[in-house]
Amino acid sequence: MTAPRRFAVILSGCGNKDGAEIHESVLTLWAIHKHGAEYQCFAPNIRQHHVLNFIDNKEMAEERNVLVESARIARGNIKDLADFRPELYDALVIPGGLGVAKNLSDYAFAGPDCQVNEALATAVRGMADAGKPIGALCIAPVVVARILGRVEVTIGHDPATVAALAKMGATHRETGHGGIVIDQANRIVTTPCYMLDARVDQIGDGAENVVQAILAMLGSSPM
Repeated sequence: MTAPRRFAVILSGCGNKDGAEIHESVLTLWAIHKHGAEYQCFAPNIRQHHVLNFIDNKEMAEERNVLVESARIARGNIKDLADFRPELYDALVIPGGLGVAKNLSDYAFAGPDCQVNEALATAVRGMADAGKPIGALCIAPVVVARILGRVEVTIGHDPATVAALAKMGATHRETGHGGIVIDQANRIVTTPCYMLDARVDQIGDGAENVVQAILAMLGSSPM
């Protein structure tokens, strides 16, 4: 019996405004298991940029750790991104949320000139160099574009983000709810999720479509 495909899922905290988007993260994990694969969650062991009150959007006077916060989504089964080894995984997926733009990078503040967390850049380059598929949801394609440059991705149709992607050297393809863009040459699959005004079922469609496209790239026969 063939061993199930193994996904590495990189989280950026817990909560869409200052961490990983919870719906996108959980529905990605759901889709991976639904289609017969397995996953391991990772996050960098770093201080979170800031902590927001999700009711009033005000910054709170406290500090949190990205790895510790991400462990909430992973139910404690999570590893330090610094320990990621590309040879142990078949694919990598990055859910969105502003943690991607605040914790995994400083895109929220520096735009297309952003810096990316070193452990994330190493993981993405390692998978790309090995020819292994990479998935990115919502705002996460911007960090993939910043790391790899000339890739083809989607973030829906937000003009400012499209312009930033172009400055990074990426090509943008417009998509709607649940839609995906597949960059066959670079083995990258992206979907807009909450870059659009989406419902949670539409987030599930996008996450599942990304996972299925990656498994197709890997030649997997689910279940």
